[in-house]
Amino acid sequence: MLALPLLVLLAAVPAPSSLREALQERISQVKGASVAVAYQRLGGSPDSLYLEADRSFHAASTMKVPVMLEVFRQVDAGTLSLEEPVTLTRQFASIVDGSPYELDAKDDEDAALHERLGQPVPLRELVERMITRSSNLATNLVLSRVDARRVTKTLRALGARRMTVLRGVEDGKAHARGLNNTATARDLASLLSALEQGRAATPASTRAMRSILLAQELNREIPAGLPPGTPVAHKTGQISGVLHDAAIVYPPGHPAYVLVVLTRGIPDEAVARSLIVELSRQVYAHATR
Repeated sequence: MLALPLLVLLAAVPAPSSLREALQERISQVKGASVAVAYQRLGGSPDSLYLEADRSFHAASTMKVPVMLEVFRQVDAGTLSLEEPVTLTRQFASIVDGSPYELDAKDDEDAALHERLGQPVPLRELVERMITRSSNLATNLVLSRVDARRVTKTLRALGARRMTVLRGVEDGKAHARGLNNTATARDLASLLSALEQGRAATPASTRAMRSILLAQELNREIPAGLPPGTPVAHKTGQISGVLHDAAIVYPPGHPAYVLVVLTRGIPDEAVARSLIVELSRQVYAHATR
């Protein structure tokens, strides 16, 4: 009597040869959507899948991952301290002409940090809030400290060939001129793989970054497609018509894997989120088969 439900469950799980078709079929259900997927099983397995993985997207907040990587690489080099105090300000200079612009708390996932303007905050806390709460204020302060050009140089060093970090968040003049941070699914997967495999930083910095990503508080995309309690180290990204998630998933009893899903052209956020959740569910079924 128990065998039939088990057979039904197994039949519903995409076989390795059909995973690509299953993902493509689900993506095709969202008309007009532009979607990129990168999946890579870690631990020496050759299992991987890429769909439109070299297509360029507005990076949104996924750009905060390479910013964090650059911080820890500078810490490893001895040129930066995580205990360094940074005075909170919401005014920054546009990369176009140096003119000032300000961040608004109402546009920030981490509005509480704006209540501490003028106060010194350890760099460590800013890096953590940049990832776990996707704080825009923290991001711009951290990026001002490490330099966007150095972040992009680190991207290239870690095998990310197309992703770029040009500027901080909400630089309206730069956006108007098309000067945006960009990402591809393949490049984000390369970064997360380098981090998880210890190729991006020292062991101590690798552990620290993994812990920060595991503490992510925004968990409605890739984690929502996984069994409850599955550890996920990830970073989301969202602007109007754009929703992303880039993750390292740790299935109990199976090798970890990287999954990146980038989307644009989906006006309804709920539809985009549902798509990412379902793709995550299908990849998890494949990876734990």
